Amino acid sequence: MSEKGKTVIVGLSGGVDSSVAALLLRQQGYHVIGMFMKNWEDDDTEEYCSSRQDLIDVMSIADVLSIDVEVVNFAAEYRERVFAEFLREYQAGRTPNPDVLCNSEIKFKAFLDHAIKLGADAIATGHYAGVREFDGHYQLLKAEDGAKDQSYFLYRLNQAQLSKTLFPLARLYKRDVRKIAADANLHVAAKKDSTGICFIGERPFKDFLSRYLPPRKGEIRRLEDDKLLGEHDGLMYHTLGQRKGLCIGGLKETGKNGEHTAWFVAGKNMEKNVLYVVQGHDHPALSCDRLVAEQLSWIAGSAPRSHWVYAAKPRYRSEDAPCEIERVDHESCEIRFAQAQWALTPGQSVVVYESRVCLGGGIIR
Repeated sequence: MSEKGKTVIVGLSGGVDSSVAALLLRQQGYHVIGMFMKNWEDDDTEEYCSSRQDLIDVMSIADVLSIDVEVVNFAAEYRERVFAEFLREYQAGRTPNPDVLCNSEIKFKAFLDHAIKLGADAIATGHYAGVREFDGHYQLLKAEDGAKDQSYFLYRLNQAQLSKTLFPLARLYKRDVRKIAADANLHVAAKKDSTGICFIGERPFKDFLSRYLPPRKGEIRRLEDDKLLGEHDGLMYHTLGQRKGLCIGGLKETGKNGEHTAWFVAGKNMEKNVLYVVQGHDHPALSCDRLVAEQLSWIAGSAPRSHWVYAAKPRYRSEDAPCEIERVDHESCEIRFAQAQWALTPGQSVVVYESRVCLGGGIIR
């Protein structure tokens, strides 16, 4: 995209990444406008995720960069498109990733649609990812900074969305972004990165979820022999591979070297409201070499070739794992890994790559 005369609306969060994205676009000659999105209103307080302070930071940044800022409220869209699905998944016993849905439905849909109505040629965000046009299609790329790469959370973007999106931080490392911000006298240069649920923030998860879903106590049993070990407060509070918070430490058995062997969540029976656990990180019940994914989303608009060697991430922080895609149709596909993966979790996203190119993915069933 030619920079001169093009209007780009940047999603400003009040953090260092989006601030530097706006700064770089200004330096490249774009006409930059900032947009601050308020998407959560239920308990927007200083204790957790204060949009008030973020907005103050945004206005300060806009003043330094000499750009205009528009404030928009997508709280209704967020509750309907993201948070409602978040609650449905937990209620069904799965472990969703709200950042994935937040990106596809809010940041690159509600925000993009609003920006286009305002006459923008494109939008930009502070995501660590890249986009390029190749052979008539737009590709989503991994960021240069592998430790910060966020392409995993963007795999549901489509051709129309990518064609109108810029990622100014694609080739930068986080340390460089902070230095650029400091050199430009942006006061957010050292601001801590936001964490927790998208637009909601970090908070006591159990207390937060119980406000929307009534907890239901049930039994904790050992998977091998169905032995009763304890009681859980609700299946929704637990995820596969979880170690902490089971409160059955007193029943640990001694391992080979005399140490205690920890318990891990290995399964749920939603009908009987039973949580199943096993002992030891390397227990066979926690490993699997294949999964079925549904709600598929392929960036190119069509599925990749079957029986071709790709790499996939079954969770954000996992390493790229060599795999093949089998039995692809419109509803689902099967992904077979070269090596067994640990604690494949229903509700999480599995994202497929070919080298640095993100091909898309789906939800683990």
